[in-house]
Amino acid sequence: MVRRLFKGLLALVVIGVVGIFVLAWRPALDPIDPVAAAQFPADLIAKGEVLAGAGNCLSCHTAGAGKLYAGGVGFDSGFGKIFSTNITPDPDTGIGRWSEAAFARAMHEGVMRDGSQMFPAFPYDHFTKVRDEDIHALYAFLMTRQAVAAAAIPNQLPFPLSVRALQAGWKLLFFSKGVYQPDASKSEEWNRGAYLAEGLGHCASCHTPRNSLGAEKSGAAYAGAAIEGWFAPALSAANTSPMPWTADELFVYLRSGATALHGTAAGSMSEVVHDSLAKLGDNDVHAIATYFADINNSAARVGSADQSLVKAMNLAHRDVRDDSADGASLYVAACASCHYNGGTTPLAVRPELALNSAISGPDPANLIHVILEGISKKDGMPVVFMPGFANTFDDAEVATLAAYLRRTRSDQPEWKDLPQTVAKIRKHGS
Repeated sequence: MVRRLFKGLLALVVIGVVGIFVLAWRPALDPIDPVAAAQFPADLIAKGEVLAGAGNCLSCHTAGAGKLYAGGVGFDSGFGKIFSTNITPDPDTGIGRWSEAAFARAMHEGVMRDGSQMFPAFPYDHFTKVRDEDIHALYAFLMTRQAVAAAAIPNQLPFPLSVRALQAGWKLLFFSKGVYQPDASKSEEWNRGAYLAEGLGHCASCHTPRNSLGAEKSGAAYAGAAIEGWFAPALSAANTSPMPWTADELFVYLRSGATALHGTAAGSMSEVVHDSLAKLGDNDVHAIATYFADINNSAARVGSADQSLVKAMNLAHRDVRDDSADGASLYVAACASCHYNGGTTPLAVRPELALNSAISGPDPANLIHVILEGISKKDGMPVVFMPGFANTFDDAEVATLAAYLRRTRSDQPEWKDLPQTVAKIRKHGS
């Protein structure tokens, strides 16, 4: 009886494995001869450059000071490290022998030219929404970049997660193929913003929490998520910033990297602003801002914005002598000379910290990173920078300062385990 049960279970396992491999099978597409760059019209290449900016292709496929688009950037997936690949037209190590059909299949379905399944670290679950004419332009742009010989770095995934065929099962559960469909109830600008954000922009990849299998959680779109040691804040109504993220505020932030009512871009978001969205025209950036202003329901908060500003500035005017000596003295030593705003309105360049989204957010990681590492001239606005205090404050002092700012510059609950979080970020950067 036991032997028959065992054989039955083994048969089911074998059938399941065979089924996954059958489901995963996709034909290889024939390689092409390298295409001369002159075959692509200049205006098509220019359009593709803008779209590559919208997709943040440069940041994800360029490792540090490496060759542009040659890959090699490592991403911690939560299951192991996955490295981006070479998307230059090199015929041997890049996409130089990929036909446009092969490129489109990779973007829309997550399948390599040779038929193997792609890991969803490449956000094909968003790229599937991109229209064919934009795929065409993006292909033209990438196929006219300088070819770089750069072999793919092997991914660091444990077995069986390293088996690409298993991604077919992931797709069956979480992937919905299909080009973006406009919402007829919304404006043309809103739909343009949604198309860019949900498709090439793949904003939800960072700003939506993921489940245990690495898929974006349904019902939690743009609710904010921890990612690579930082916290991508909520872009929905769950955002806890004291001031509303209106379309105008979002536009200024996405265009310049900073806003007096919210703070400065840092970490990977500074790359998005300065390397990616910088390629887009004002109309496209404003369309994205319009979309997210609607998503976060900023219109409902605009009426109380003045009161929120007064509340934030009143928090800023607390007498530091009423607070714990350690936290207050650290604030005076490190922050007050630049960030204390004595008036009723925030300064444009170094605004009051009571307005800073990093202090009002649910996770202290962003604030800790900034205290330790500062803000470089390439992060926010080019003329503004902040020194880091990693060599000035120890972990306990950074934790004390962060707790002080949270307590005196927001009405949000205290953060837990700050010393341990500071130590982890200082050691690993995550």
